[in-house]
Amino acid sequence: MKIPSPCFVLDEEKLIQNLKLIDHVQKSAEIEIILAFKGFAMWSAFPTVRKYVKGATASSLNEVRLCNEEMGVESHTYCVAYSDDEFDEIVAKSSHITFNSLAQYQRFIDRVPEKVSVGLRVNPEWSDVETDLYNPSSPVSRLGITSENLAELPDRVDGLHFHVLCESDSHALENVLKAFEKRFGHFLSGIKWVNMGGGHLMTRKGYDTDHLIKLLSDFIKKYDVHVILEPGSAFAWQTGNLHTKVLDVVENGGKKTAIFDGSFTCHMPDCLEMPYRPKLEMGSDVKVEGWYPHRLGGVSCLAGDFLDEYWFEKPLAIGDSIVFKDMIHYTMVKTSTFNGVKHPSIGIIKKGGSFELIREFGYDDFKNRLS
Repeated sequence: MKIPSPCFVLDEEKLIQNLKLIDHVQKSAEIEIILAFKGFAMWSAFPTVRKYVKGATASSLNEVRLCNEEMGVESHTYCVAYSDDEFDEIVAKSSHITFNSLAQYQRFIDRVPEKVSVGLRVNPEWSDVETDLYNPSSPVSRLGITSENLAELPDRVDGLHFHVLCESDSHALENVLKAFEKRFGHFLSGIKWVNMGGGHLMTRKGYDTDHLIKLLSDFIKKYDVHVILEPGSAFAWQTGNLHTKVLDVVENGGKKTAIFDGSFTCHMPDCLEMPYRPKLEMGSDVKVEGWYPHRLGGVSCLAGDFLDEYWFEKPLAIGDSIVFKDMIHYTMVKTSTFNGVKHPSIGIIKKGGSFELIREFGYDDFKNRLS
């Protein structure tokens, strides 16, 4: 099986395992789970995804178009802010449209067709997320309406939407629901649906799916509303890797840095922004006595395009493989061609074990993003 380097490689069988669990949750709790493109937008895998979930959520005109074209359905759409020149196409291709503020609702509501269900994003002001970069629950957050600014529901509002979790468990959702009910519970008898956003990492080992199902079922019985979840990470969690190889080994100041044919800033930005340390297929992210330490450095010219020591059973050499694990969700969607660095190819290991190369990228992909 010849895999090019660098290359994002999705394992179809692992994706199907995640989809089966997601389908079990949605059927058992009698809710709707839709795919969040911001976490996983590998549309070559959508034919498989569509066998288990029927909808998707979009946060831009491009994602709306992708939903219509590749998922084959109108999108559940939420944008932080809609622009005048894009709104009419967005709403025409959406089944649901959610506004981030009352000002946006007032500006655009007269342009929303009757067939489209209208929602508002609200801020419950509680989250278990400790990294500010991923936490929208602050009382001064720009994302969602706080209870002090929502005295009553405007006309045509069918649903409320919140999104304050990130790779969280069902007990975190339970706490969010307590805050949500405290601040917005008096509106629930007058709406049709509640979208509980993403961050529900139900496919992670040890996640208490039984607790999640009971929590959601009890909420539906209490308020008689349709519940929607839109996870991103849960779909592609641990379904694939980024394959790279060593191009050079540089030693300065007593430290060795293995330069690989990818980049943290271009291909794995969460490693620098969060920061997040991915596991390796061969190698350890913690010290192992007797093993050899190497920093890992990308090929961009950003000085900080590296991660501190990983440990390897033998010294790294030119041509050695470095495989970064779990690099499909929230990674492929964030890549760039900064510095003209080659974008990784995209491939799938099919259910039977064969490798299918889906896409390679070249000069035209770099050039056409510029002018």
